[in-house]
Amino acid sequence: MSCKRYLPPAALEEFLKKLAPHCRTVLGTSVENRPIECIRLGSGPYKVLMWSQMHGNETTTTKSLMDFIPWFLAPSQQAYREAFSLSIIMQLNPDGAHAYTRENANAIDLNRDALDLSQAESQLLRTTYEKFQPDLCLNLHGQRTLYAAGKGGPSASLSFLAPAADNARTITPARAQAMQLIAAIAAALAEDLPGAMGRYDDTFNPNCVGDTFTQLGTPTILFEAGHIAMDYQREQTRSFIFKAYCALFEALLYKKTLEVDFYNALPHNSVEFYDCILEGVTLQDQSLLKKNQKLGISFRETLIENRIHFLPEMKAYGTTLDYRGHHTLKTPKSLQTYSINFENDKLITNTAILDFIFSKIKIN
Repeated sequence: MSCKRYLPPAALEEFLKKLAPHCRTVLGTSVENRPIECIRLGSGPYKVLMWSQMHGNETTTTKSLMDFIPWFLAPSQQAYREAFSLSIIMQLNPDGAHAYTRENANAIDLNRDALDLSQAESQLLRTTYEKFQPDLCLNLHGQRTLYAAGKGGPSASLSFLAPAADNARTITPARAQAMQLIAAIAAALAEDLPGAMGRYDDTFNPNCVGDTFTQLGTPTILFEAGHIAMDYQREQTRSFIFKAYCALFEALLYKKTLEVDFYNALPHNSVEFYDCILEGVTLQDQSLLKKNQKLGISFRETLIENRIHFLPEMKAYGTTLDYRGHHTLKTPKSLQTYSINFENDKLITNTAILDFIFSKIKIN
């Protein structure tokens, strides 16, 4: 089944060409010579550096920027433009965006390249940071459907992190500012997403860009666009990320920060979900025939002919499973006679089973 998560550079260009030419600056090129652009908005003293699609297959925060930028440029937001100067890299990894891969064209995770700076894209981000000298950095990402907001909690629709600056996870002045701003965002969205916002793991990793920038003294906020039930296109999540952007800048403009304790009260992300659990299936595991099993399935996002298809991938089976399902489906008797050849991380190929899954879970 296909959906509309794909945002290649050519599609983003349709949005960018509507902006005034003076707002657009080409910073350099990617491994495959695609331009990496920076959008510069506002004229205020407080400088914010934002970058999205460092991982090319994480498009939701970029789409939210496509909502935020017109909002920021609207006549009614003059106070924001006078208060802030923004530098926005909407696709730091255009090659990955084109191929719909996490890594760049050299198969390098750019968010593990902060120390080595081995990639052209990493070097461009670091140069932009050093020249712009931002007061705040926003590192914009998307997370998989497997996370819950706390043990036993609902799906983590949004998650945030104020990255650590050392192994002791010291609350440095920069990190404290990021925590306070995240708390303000979470408070603003609490009614929209009750209990569904999480806190990402804060283990220090100097190879990660957010940790490095925090270590250099710049408050940095990691945004993670997560999953909402039946929203595999992430359009609902997109709207909440947009609200989070607006809430952040309102907090900055009107100094609406909350204490660090409010940040610490956000539940830790917990790995808890399969996309789907099929109950009552028959499985062939090598020489063993297993009847009346529960099969845990995660969707593998795959680019096929310029569309993202969500392909069911087998993860685990048993009479009980460690994880919950976003969807739990009872296999009809007519399909219980089908034997599915189980192999971990392999796709389901049985057409009847696939048709049943997608008759119940509407991806589009």
